[in-house]
Amino acid sequence: MSRRHKAMGALDVVLDYVRAEIKVIEERDPAIHNPWEVFLYPSFWAILFYRIAHRFYEKKNYFIARAISQFARNRTGIEIHPGAQIGTGFFIDHGSGVVIGETTIIGNNVTLYQGVTLGGTGKEHGKRHPTLKDNVMVSVGAKVLGSFTIGENSKIGAGSVVLDEVPPNCTVVGVPGRIVRYHNCHIPRETMNQIDLPDPVKDDINVLKHADSEITNQLLELKDELKYLKKSLEEKKAE
Repeated sequence: MSRRHKAMGALDVVLDYVRAEIKVIEERDPAIHNPWEVFLYPSFWAILFYRIAHRFYEKKNYFIARAISQFARNRTGIEIHPGAQIGTGFFIDHGSGVVIGETTIIGNNVTLYQGVTLGGTGKEHGKRHPTLKDNVMVSVGAKVLGSFTIGENSKIGAGSVVLDEVPPNCTVVGVPGRIVRYHNCHIPRETMNQIDLPDPVKDDINVLKHADSEITNQLLELKDELKYLKKSLEEKKAE
């Protein structure tokens, strides 16, 4: 194959990526009004450079792969290790501060928001970063740390720290992350909803308030009973 044909093939790959990314951003970001705006998105360039760097990584050209990765990080504020495996339809909204580790595996149609970390715990060797299945959404500032799987269609709430396996179709919130909803009825990328999540802390507070109210009522009842007994004893003494 001639150099010209190779160059044309590489250009076709880039154009396919551009078309696909425009479609993804238009689907998930209501702020875009013109397809040309996609070229202003840091995530667009970060993912494009990742795709290029990943090809070099697969060919064991590690220095070139990392050089491209570091260039992208410096330009976009998004750090994607070239060794990560990322499927189609990947979208990073805003993106500043996103970190994706070397052995991360990301399925199709996954969405990340700014400040997300897909990292390791510093203890493992080999596969040490998380696996995100199809249609997962990780909200602002969430941290997913360790070599385990986030099941398809699951949603990680803003600011959560996830350290354990998450089954499919679940919602996780809190530090450390807790599963607070099973069998979500919506695919996260269809709603892009980071707000309407269960609040387990609020639920626990409400339970404590209810328990406190019951104890207070019981104490008032006991107090009334003691008054009645005291009055009865006084009446008997008077007789």
